[in-house]
Amino acid sequence: MDKKSLIGLIIIGVILFGFAWYNSKQVEEFNRQQAIADSIALAHNALISEPDSAVLAPTQSTGEAIVSDSAATISADSALARHLGASLFAATQGENQFYTIENDLMKISISNWGGRVASVELKDYKTYTGTPLVLFEDSTSIFDLSFFIRGNYNNLQVNTGAYYFTTDAPKEITFAEGETEKSLAMRLYVDSAAYVEYLYTVQKNNYMIDFDVRFVNMTNLLSNQSDFEITWENVSPQNEKGFENENNYTTIAYMYPGSDALEELGMSKESKSENVDTKLKWIAFKQQFFSSVFVADKDFQNAAINYDTYQPGSGKIKKFYAKIAVPFTPQNTDYNFQFYFGPNKYSTLKKYDIGIQKLVPLGWGIFGWVNRWIVIPVFNFLGGFISNFGVIILLLTIFIKILISPLTYKSYLSTAKMRLLKPEMDALNAKYPKQEDAMKKQQAMMELYRRAGVNPMGGCLPLLIQFPILIAMFRFFPASIELRGEHFLWADDLSSYDSILNLPFNIPFYGDHVSLFALLMALSVFISSKINYSQTASAGPQMAGMKFMMLYMMPLMLLLWFNNYSSGLSYYYLVSNIITIGQTYAFRYAVNDEKLHQRMKENAKKPVKKSRFQQRYEEALKAQQQQLRNKKR
Repeated sequence: MDKKSLIGLIIIGVILFGFAWYNSKQVEEFNRQQAIADSIALAHNALISEPDSAVLAPTQSTGEAIVSDSAATISADSALARHLGASLFAATQGENQFYTIENDLMKISISNWGGRVASVELKDYKTYTGTPLVLFEDSTSIFDLSFFIRGNYNNLQVNTGAYYFTTDAPKEITFAEGETEKSLAMRLYVDSAAYVEYLYTVQKNNYMIDFDVRFVNMTNLLSNQSDFEITWENVSPQNEKGFENENNYTTIAYMYPGSDALEELGMSKESKSENVDTKLKWIAFKQQFFSSVFVADKDFQNAAINYDTYQPGSGKIKKFYAKIAVPFTPQNTDYNFQFYFGPNKYSTLKKYDIGIQKLVPLGWGIFGWVNRWIVIPVFNFLGGFISNFGVIILLLTIFIKILISPLTYKSYLSTAKMRLLKPEMDALNAKYPKQEDAMKKQQAMMELYRRAGVNPMGGCLPLLIQFPILIAMFRFFPASIELRGEHFLWADDLSSYDSILNLPFNIPFYGDHVSLFALLMALSVFISSKINYSQTASAGPQMAGMKFMMLYMMPLMLLLWFNNYSSGLSYYYLVSNIITIGQTYAFRYAVNDEKLHQRMKENAKKPVKKSRFQQRYEEALKAQQQQLRNKKR
């Protein structure tokens, strides 16, 4: 081996030895950091699972084991203290305490553990069983803000939900006479003079809470990160009578900046999740009649949301979860948010002007317009004079029926004319029995309608115009908090189902009870359909073919559907059908068939000017006939 080869081997050996030595040091440092991280995780898990305990409880074994466990605890505490620093380590020790702020509308409980809103009680409302209405319990509430700090902390991740905040506020904060707002500041000290502050500001007569997050003297400690994350969780308890109905309206909703359209995670009896990768204006944990809404002053960056549904009988509806990213720069030390804890009442939500009134499901398009511009104003106006909501629904139904009575009359008149034209129509059917004469028969029918002054669609169009009102009522009553807990006749809650008999078993698609309002409503549909069928069955063979659907299938389907639905809605449809039946008999009395038929004959003798539509229609028929002739040739 020559001299150069020997020198090369020595250099390679030195490099390999140096690399091995450096790598062993890196592994040793990694293991040390991992041990510290494990100690931190152990302490955090202890705090999260048992916030009222300051240290882990030793095992009940021999004295030697107890000494060993104590030594391990001390060792873990020492590692945690060295890694977190004196201030953060001190914040891991403490006792869970609650501070309450009470205004005219609600009682807010704030815990020093995580500085979070632990629970909210709405003072003007009760659950169906009569207990205080609490939106969520302390045991299910989580609010955790996560960020990183640098310097001597080596980019330590701080999760505020695992620390005890400090405050000098009294345990109970109430409004004195003349005061309009109260504040509570909770602080988490990261260093001796640097801390994170949660500032809650409550107005005297307001469901909205200002929530400000401040990073005080932390500019040199905060790492360069583009956002910080907020984890928000709670569980919605069952507050209403029926689990199924309440679950149908319980979900997570949100809205994009610059939009007025509500986005929802949707209805499910199991679990559902979604990643929202764009900015959001607010996120709501929505119950049937109440909501918890988290609002950003300058929009959230994105969010991951999901919920899990509990089983009936558990006393709970859904577990809500949201992981929210907030845009962050170390230079910006103040971040402003708001919480809304209150009822899903349209007039209350609308005054905040951030779109949360959309949480009230009034329907889309024309259905929502009917509710916003007709139903709600009339309902609120009557509610100012009348305390019985059963009477209010009766008057509202009468008002709507009077409003659309001209359309109802036109529909009846059109149907009566079609019935009186049946002999002429039968004659045309006999005159053109062949399939190839279908075009001629159609032309003759149109000519008959035109000369008699009959619109074949006249009986359908008024019903189509009434359809938006029917759907608007269907959306309004189950979502109207005004009906919640209101008694009428045998119904103890017009927002939920009424029951005159509880069954010892469950009938599929029906339930385990008998709703009398739903039963009477289905009976009224049957009677109304029978009256209408007797009047329209002679108008054509297609109506005779719909007998089973009109008389039997429709009432049965409505009975199964509405048995678990809002009794106020069933009552509205019942009253509406009774009024319709009364109008039908009144129209029969007012309209003389012989006089009407005579007037139709007189109209047929008069020259009738064809409309442009009729001219185009006849031209199209002639062109189609010519095409058929050409095809035969």
